[in-house]
Amino acid sequence: MDPALPRRLAAEAIGTALLILFGPGSVVAALYVGDGELDYAGLGMISLSFGLVVALVIYAFGTTSGAHINPAVTVTLAATGRFPWRDVVPYVMAQLLGAAVGALLLVAAFGTASVDVSNVGAVSFADGVSYPQAILVEALATYLLMLTIFALAVDTRAPAGWGGLMIGLSVTCLVLVFGPLTGAAVNPARAFGPFVGSALTGGEVPWSQLPAYVIGSLLGGLAAAFSYDLVARPRQHDPDPEPAQGAAGDVVGHRT
Repeated sequence: MDPALPRRLAAEAIGTALLILFGPGSVVAALYVGDGELDYAGLGMISLSFGLVVALVIYAFGTTSGAHINPAVTVTLAATGRFPWRDVVPYVMAQLLGAAVGALLLVAAFGTASVDVSNVGAVSFADGVSYPQAILVEALATYLLMLTIFALAVDTRAPAGWGGLMIGLSVTCLVLVFGPLTGAAVNPARAFGPFVGSALTGGEVPWSQLPAYVIGSLLGGLAAAFSYDLVARPRQHDPDPEPAQGAAGDVVGHRT
């Protein structure tokens, strides 16, 4: 076993807990001060909080675990050969555990109000949004997130230091657009954690909607990854290929 794996798993758990505290936590706070009402300006503040916490976690733990903090990211990286499959299950378990702990910390901080006003910041389908539509929305939103990850964090040609900021801003962008429809989870752990926190404290949880968030994020992530490889990375028969992407900074090819 990789001797660094426990430390990497701890980073994933802490990072995902922070994501829940300051992502869904901003939903709880906005509804708490707004007496249960949320307008588009409030959604803007929520999206900013999501983007900032994602960026900060990436800068804090990116060099330790990669700061996936999202099972869809972990599975997509493994499916494209950039992450070992043997570590997928431990990573996902650490992320789900961190998400549940983060949600319970929200309940501890806000009390029952966190459940009463927002089900601990849980996502759900808006009125009129069908199950297939929700899957499509989550796939489209995750496509933007994963495309940004591949362009700024995976591709070795990317400018150094911009990954965390731009990935965070992509989350801000997708929440602004798709948040009114499904909550724009783009992350099974983000959906799962508040569901657990709410269920354990007497909230009504739409568990039947959880598969839509899992399926949508996986489809969007895989579509983004494979389309990025197809379009952005050089073809093998190009006479003067650019460096190909690698899992941990390894570059195949050459630059003239």
